[in-house]
Amino acid sequence: MADLVGVNGQREKFRVVGQPNLPGKLSYALATGVAKFGIDYVLPNMLFAKFYRSPYANARVLSVDTADARAIPGVVDILTWEDPDIIALESRGESFGPKRAWLDNYADFDGAEVAVIVVAEDEDICEAALRALKVEWEILPAHTSLHESKKEDAFVLRPNAGEAPAFGGMGGGTPNPPKRGNVAYSNVISGDIDAGFAEADHIVEYELRMPAFASHMPNPSGSVAWWEDDFYNGEGKTLHIEGAVRERRAISEMYGMPLNKTVQEGLFMGGKYCDWGLRKSQEVTPLLAKRTGRPVRCVNTREETFDFIMKERFMYIKLGFTKDGLITAMDDFSIADGGSWGSSNFGTTGDQTLGSYNTLKCKNVRQRMEIVDSNRGMMFVSGQHCPFNWDIGTMAIYLISEELDRDPIEIAQLNLHGPESQDDTNPVPSFEACLDAGRKLMNWQPHRAGMKRLPDGRLHGASFRYQMCPRHSFSGYDSKLEYKNGRVHMPTQGPVFGVFAVECNAMVVAEELGLEYDDVDIDFDYREKFTPVGGGSDGTTASAWVTKECANVLKRRLLEAAIAEADAPPNPMMFMFGGTPEPSPFKGLTVDDIDLDGGCVVVKADPTKRRPLAQAVPNDVTAHYSGRPPMAVWAMGMGKVLDTMNIAFCEVAVDEETGEVEILRFGVVADPGKVMRPTSLESQIDQVMYFSQGCQLLEDFVYDPKTGVRLNNNMVDYKKPGILDVPLVEREFLETRAGNAAYGSNGISHSLANTHLVIIAIHNAIGKWVDPPATPDVILRALDKA
Repeated sequence: MADLVGVNGQREKFRVVGQPNLPGKLSYALATGVAKFGIDYVLPNMLFAKFYRSPYANARVLSVDTADARAIPGVVDILTWEDPDIIALESRGESFGPKRAWLDNYADFDGAEVAVIVVAEDEDICEAALRALKVEWEILPAHTSLHESKKEDAFVLRPNAGEAPAFGGMGGGTPNPPKRGNVAYSNVISGDIDAGFAEADHIVEYELRMPAFASHMPNPSGSVAWWEDDFYNGEGKTLHIEGAVRERRAISEMYGMPLNKTVQEGLFMGGKYCDWGLRKSQEVTPLLAKRTGRPVRCVNTREETFDFIMKERFMYIKLGFTKDGLITAMDDFSIADGGSWGSSNFGTTGDQTLGSYNTLKCKNVRQRMEIVDSNRGMMFVSGQHCPFNWDIGTMAIYLISEELDRDPIEIAQLNLHGPESQDDTNPVPSFEACLDAGRKLMNWQPHRAGMKRLPDGRLHGASFRYQMCPRHSFSGYDSKLEYKNGRVHMPTQGPVFGVFAVECNAMVVAEELGLEYDDVDIDFDYREKFTPVGGGSDGTTASAWVTKECANVLKRRLLEAAIAEADAPPNPMMFMFGGTPEPSPFKGLTVDDIDLDGGCVVVKADPTKRRPLAQAVPNDVTAHYSGRPPMAVWAMGMGKVLDTMNIAFCEVAVDEETGEVEILRFGVVADPGKVMRPTSLESQIDQVMYFSQGCQLLEDFVYDPKTGVRLNNNMVDYKKPGILDVPLVEREFLETRAGNAAYGSNGISHSLANTHLVIIAIHNAIGKWVDPPATPDVILRALDKA
């Protein structure tokens, strides 16, 4: 596919789009520290709020005595779950099962907000009031082991939590079994699994564990809210809230406020990685500010910001393949953490239609999943790190290559279906181009496990994986461009949360209008409709497609205005003062005879005849365009049709004596169709490889087996890679223009994030399987040295 529907989708020459090192419009503010995030707002007479948090993994508050807390000087307000204002708050929809009250007396993981909110003059007084509460608890059995929670005689955590979503039965017509105890079921069956295994020359079985790991939010969630009179937007109070959400609509709906009476002016919000869930600290401040008549700030601490970005899963795989390496059947049985009540179903049932299976020629696939209720923690919608269960396929390709002593790249080429369907045997051009570049980039020389030592004596291992470069096709956009006082303006709402899609859109505007990047003014205004952020990787490329169309609408209107100005009679006032108007080079021409170039209107036949845009078009012009590009192939079967691809490599060195694993380098070749802003693409790849390093070498949650309480939800005991730990990421980008968003682009999303690329490289080094995180003690135990 390609950008065949949009204007200039097949453009060959680019002056702005794709240029490196074009700075973000707000990068200076971020780099210098002057950027003002929502939680940086300090207002006169501001109050502070804190939630009471459960010290138990599974418990119910039976009663709470607030008298001593209310008596503390400086305490302004205390609300319990029984307060009418709390009850009136709209309850939030959960991933599956019934809704819960916004705040209640039940906590199903330690640290959960429960029962009480305190408002006081400062945070220290809040803490003192929370300590003064007299809380009567009913402590319930807790499950942080999925294997224990799924036992038939296990204490049932949520007896009325409902069934798994209706993903099951797809292809095979088999309905999901009813929920039993703490286990919900989801089955997806395609093809004939028994016939597939009968065709196999080899059958291997393997297990994978994917540990849970924490979200990577640099700024803890929180908000500041206040109410004030604002008669410009009608009668009644206006709600101001900062730090809460990317778009203020969610808050306006929660509090029944008209959108024009809900103000969020701040431009900065803490970076969030595919995490759109609102925390209670972001939602409660308008209520508290209305009750107290004063601004209220509520911000989570770092320790309170350890939500999951991926939940734990155990995967048990049976794989059948021929003597040539062609996969004939895959049987996937997974035990997945359902998380605490309200967790996202990404990483559970959402995986069953989105994994690597769809990219294989093999159609004989059975996926059975048990989603197990636990007290391990919360994963907010739709926080996710790994592209679903993709590395089940990565592991299969490696195991086949080991069994048959073949290059895993060759096994991948054999099993990947063609561009059009699973029946298509033709190679995927983007994939083949990535492989050619990747082999050269890495000097790819695969070897059997345990067979290569480095000059320093350490064991060498290498691994490979492939993925799609998807565009998720979720979103439509409403673009507006304005030409005012000789300058082009692109209005957009804020805040910015780590995605530089605004800059990509401005680059497209400059490209289409013959301007430079700095000639386009980005006007951040919370009242504007346009936002260049969409579902997943749809944001930059799809919004830029709409902006490209809008830019060409504006271009046409500017050229029409230039012709109208040229043909208009001269202003009589000029003759009164002895002036003689300079004849326009565009007089008598048509719109098709002129163009925009270098900030000027020019005559196509003779580009030396030109006038600066501000002179040629003295009046203001506005353009609008609403829509979306054609549906991306990702939406046509989630991998059953293929266009743009990427591949990744990892090389490690393992010290047998210490168990230390060093990632020597990552290598990435990505074809996003068209690179819009190289700095953004480079950074996103660096980001996901950083995630991948952390979850495979360092990160995991540790629980007290008796109480279920997390023991390492802090930045000291929970280990993340530091700047000195991060390995070299070598990158090469291709542009096949095979996507169908702006100029043939697709997304990159988090498709390169992975859970087992490093683990496979470790096996290739030592010949032993380990589960992540592969810490030195784990390696030594695998080598029987500990």
